[in-house]
Order: sequence, then structure tokens, then C-alpha cells
Amino acid sequence: MTDVYTLGEPLGVVSSGRVRHESEARLDVCGPEFTLAVALARLGHDCAYLGKVGEDELGARALTVLRGEGVDVADTRVVAGTRTGMLLRDTRVARPTGVSHYRAGSAGSLLAPGNVPIDRIGAAKMVHVTGITAALGRDPLEAVRTAVNAARNAGVMISFAVEYVPELWPSVREAEEVLGELARASHLLFLRQDELDLVKPALTPEREVIVDRGAKGASVRADRMRYDVQGWQVPIVDTCGAGEAFAAGYISAALDGLTPQERLHRGALLSAAAVTSVSDWQGMPTRAEL
Repeated sequence: MTDVYTLGEPLGVVSSGRVRHESEARLDVCGPEFTLAVALARLGHDCAYLGKVGEDELGARALTVLRGEGVDVADTRVVAGTRTGMLLRDTRVARPTGVSHYRAGSAGSLLAPGNVPIDRIGAAKMVHVTGITAALGRDPLEAVRTAVNAARNAGVMISFAVEYVPELWPSVREAEEVLGELARASHLLFLRQDELDLVKPALTPEREVIVDRGAKGASVRADRMRYDVQGWQVPIVDTCGAGEAFAAGYISAALDGLTPQERLHRGALLSAAAVTSVSDWQGMPTRAEL
């Protein structure tokens, strides 16, 4: 049985200093669901990934990584005549990382509801979706909805990470409507402190609400109790991927039947591992390294 089934867009990512002056850059592959799938696989969980990549070297690299990490990519497709989307990250000292999106018309944005395997969703222990994939267009949003509905009909636990990226949405109002809908359907709800107002109606006692509070750590409200964890003091190389890593750690501990406090602890461990690496996913620990 698959532990976690997830769907999203694999992306190439080019990271550099100030792009207009920098002569060197680093190439990698990423994506929020991509990072989560790799992190869970390294912890020994059976994870399946649904997505589309272009018929190009970036797509081949993304699939090579996922296969190499033991992620099930049987449902991931290479779309002929398309390209894999890309991010450009501009990193500077004492400033937030700037991200430019090059994903319009990408293979990943062609994900459609007909690509979602209802039977495989129904046989999983958990389905994980994010607001980023839901923001990629009408078809990707319907694919996310199809996965969520299939999980709900089969009694499968639903995990949702808000992951609000303003640049991907036509308006805040539309984002609130869609993100709120998915949040209300979830059992585990992951969000940042600054995303609370976007899904406020979903912040009800029947679901676990896990909040990333930045430098203050993270908290969860579960069974009408609140639990907190402080972030680990580690050398920070790059904060990209930290949120996905935290979610992976929390989900891993939930699958292992651990308490909310222990789930937070494992999430904090994986988040710390992520920020000490130049890559979103390469610093993720194995089960033995936890």
C-alpha cells in the first residue's frame, strides 16, 4: 500500500547571487510535492508522485532523481513537444530570496483531472496536495480537486499545504476561495503564520492545523490542545524547501503513529536539515540519520 500519494509540477531551478551581475549559477530540480516525496522516501515511506515533465533534459533529471530516491513515478508522464517549467532564484545576503517563475505553458501545467488514478488514490493511506499546483490553471486545479474528492470518498486522510504564492493567482479573492475550499477538505492543514487569514473559516477543531511561525518555530492544534516546538539552531545556507521538509517530517511521524508533539519534533528536524543544504531536497536525512 502507498503511504502517501501526491501530485504536482517538477521544476528545474537555477540559483544564483544577484542575477544581473553573477557569472555562476547552480542547477537543480525542485517543487514542493517533489521535495516532500523525496523526504518521505528517504525515511522509508512508500510515496507515489503524479506529474508531467517535458521531453527535455530537465524532465529527465527530475525523473532520474525521483526514481533514484525510490519514489513511485508510474503515473508521471513525459509530454512530447513540451518543456519542463523552471524557477530562477536570486539570493542575496540579508534579503529574502527572489523567485521568478518560468512555467507558463509548461508540461506540468498540463496536468488534468483525467490523469488522476482514482483507484490508486483510494488505496493510499494519505493524499498530499498544495496550493501551488492548484494555482497553475483550471486543469491542474481540477486534478487537485479530483484527487481530494477521490480520497474523501475512500476515507483516505487528506493533507493540504496552503503554499500561497501571489504571483500565481489572478487575485487574492480567487486564492481565498480555492485555498479555503481545499483547507476545509483536509485533515492535516499546513500553513505559514501569514496565511492564517486566507483560510480562516477552515481553522476549526476537527482538523490538525500546523502553523510555521518562522524564527519562533511551529505549532499544532490537535484534539483541542496546542503544542509548540522551537526551531533548531543550525547554520542556514538556504531556506528554500524548509516548509516542505517540515511537512514531510510531520507526516512521517503521523504515519508512524506518534503524538502531535513528536510530529512537530520530527518536522523541525527535517526543516533544519533542509536549511543547511544548498538544495531543497538533497540535505534530507534517511531514517537512520534521524
